Amino acid sequence: MSNTPKRYTITAALPYTNGPIHIGHLSGVYVPADIYSRFLRMQGHDVAFVCGSDEHGVPITIKAKKEGVTPQDIVDKYDEIIKDSFNNFGISFDNYSRTSAEIHHKTASAFFKKLYDDGKFIEETTEQLYDAEAKQFLADRFVTGTCPKCGNEEAYGDQCESCGTSLNATDLINPKSAITGATPTLKETKHWFLPLDQYESWLKEWILEGHKSDWKPNVYGQVKSWIDDGLRARAVTRDLDWGIPVPVEGGEGKVLYVWFDAPIGYISSTKEWAAREGKDWEPYWKDQDTKMVHFIGKDNIVFHCIIFPVMLKAHGDYILPENVPANEFLNLEGKKLSTSKNWAVWLHEYLEDFPGQQDVLRYALTANAPETKDNDFTWKDFQARNNNELVAIFGNFINRVVVLTNKYYNGEVPTPAEYSKVDEETIAALKAYPAVIASSIEKYRFREAQAELMNLARLGNKYLADEEPWKLVKTDEERTKTIMYVALQIASALATLSEPFLPFTSNKLKEILKFSAEERNLNEGELSQWNKITTREALLPSGHIIGKAELLFAKIEDEKIEVQLQKLEASKVANAKASESVEPQKDTATFEDFTKMDLRVGTILEASKMPKTKKLMVLKVETGLDKRTIVSGIAEHFKAEELIGKKVTVLANLAPRKLRGVESEGMILLTENAEGKLVFVNPDEDGVINGATIN
Repeated sequence: MSNTPKRYTITAALPYTNGPIHIGHLSGVYVPADIYSRFLRMQGHDVAFVCGSDEHGVPITIKAKKEGVTPQDIVDKYDEIIKDSFNNFGISFDNYSRTSAEIHHKTASAFFKKLYDDGKFIEETTEQLYDAEAKQFLADRFVTGTCPKCGNEEAYGDQCESCGTSLNATDLINPKSAITGATPTLKETKHWFLPLDQYESWLKEWILEGHKSDWKPNVYGQVKSWIDDGLRARAVTRDLDWGIPVPVEGGEGKVLYVWFDAPIGYISSTKEWAAREGKDWEPYWKDQDTKMVHFIGKDNIVFHCIIFPVMLKAHGDYILPENVPANEFLNLEGKKLSTSKNWAVWLHEYLEDFPGQQDVLRYALTANAPETKDNDFTWKDFQARNNNELVAIFGNFINRVVVLTNKYYNGEVPTPAEYSKVDEETIAALKAYPAVIASSIEKYRFREAQAELMNLARLGNKYLADEEPWKLVKTDEERTKTIMYVALQIASALATLSEPFLPFTSNKLKEILKFSAEERNLNEGELSQWNKITTREALLPSGHIIGKAELLFAKIEDEKIEVQLQKLEASKVANAKASESVEPQKDTATFEDFTKMDLRVGTILEASKMPKTKKLMVLKVETGLDKRTIVSGIAEHFKAEELIGKKVTVLANLAPRKLRGVESEGMILLTENAEGKLVFVNPDEDGVINGATIN
């Protein structure tokens, strides 16, 4: 491939349509992919940035079963939510498709059929896990069990999310059906397999030798480990009724395995885009002068670096990915993100709670991106990034420049006088930023690139603070004009260079600075807008009229952050309740057994902690029948003084029993709440008298 590709094919992992998008997805895949794609377009490159909903995953069928609806209902619901969220958040896909689309079914079927006809598959009858209660084979995420590698007891049948190991369902220790909870049995079934082991020597040459220096260490390391362990044939079909039917004889009742089907979605999405735009899709997938980059999370590394490339190689006429810059995982407030436990920040909810602040989340996620290790998102850090950086540095500089230009020159860019040494150094520093930021983006170091953008804003702030035009305007008008002219060039550069990272802010700043239609073009002739910053003397020429000041960013108050923290706290409480272990039902009691129990309402008259014990409380209780002593193990939950006067439910005819020398003449009924605190089972209604029976 030549050093400068003719075109770029950029793919972002297809999200499962069994739930909305959350910040983990954004941080790991979609924000970095969008930064890269926007940057390439600003360089004037031919870019196809494609994605789409993955609608055939087993989690979709599981969710449909739980909700009592069809898989189609699930994918239709979440495809709309996901697509709208991406659009409103400014992810600039050239095409967002669906794997349920006809063009995808045709593309995936044809891909399978070619490999089948070319003899690239192995056909085998093997034993697979089968749920006799559900009367179906258990593929992938229909099975959970203990990971044989790390011992995680909640591993799935295709992968352990704890250690990242790719698995087969039959590898799991103590497997259980996710449908019924039953222990599955083994049953014979026929499937087609892709013999990865036959491509082992090629993969070693292509990846281990060809990409050792340019792939990220986390990606290269995981792939090397997988190859070193020895590759095995991988099934490409499944016994399911939801998915793309296997298009060959003997494939009845089977569908394409989702990890064979899903990556072909990149190809079908490109076809859909090309047909709409009147382009030819093939060069984006088959021309050696095309550079293909996959943006994924670390849980998808094996599929994009081994399985999909083997599929493309087996097909014979496709290019291979140049890079797969996978990120690590993002945690939330110190805990692993979990969709099932609602421990997440959902994109569609964020857009409702923080209207017009898309760029704040983009900025915070990029600043804290898990590029080399797992990182943590906290709402306090999000607030600090906005208030201390976007508002106080970037926004403050722009506001000062625009306000002063309107105040001194009615919005007209002044003509500078002779440059001082400081001016020349500042302009030289400004002109270096496009190359510095570009270099970081091209190396997939987006956190570093955004930090350099903020350094440019810091340069502007320092320049104004040092030169103090608000003081000089009274004594040296020519010097003031020069200072404001230089500051406006920095502001103009920020408007352009911020576009990949902060597209809404970039657009708003271009409006304020009144960029012409010509200046807004991403590519003008042979010189990209990005590179004009380096080569042109004036980004905003003298005499140009800018608009009035508008705040680019608004301070986020503590109250808004507290609302988000309370949401998470509510999820924590709900999860605690859901995870409570319910005591199994005791042996059946007859009606006669129940009628033997004499339950009475009573009032606690006296209470004292039993000496030399942790748990025991000695109570004097008025039962309506008598006043009696009851010893109860509640001293760790209540203070003696708060018990006096409490109405309680007493089992009055329990045989007396001595506890630490004190005879207890009954039992008080209590239970635990969601926080594990004991609470009384008591009739607290007005008018209920001591001695009243409970039936």
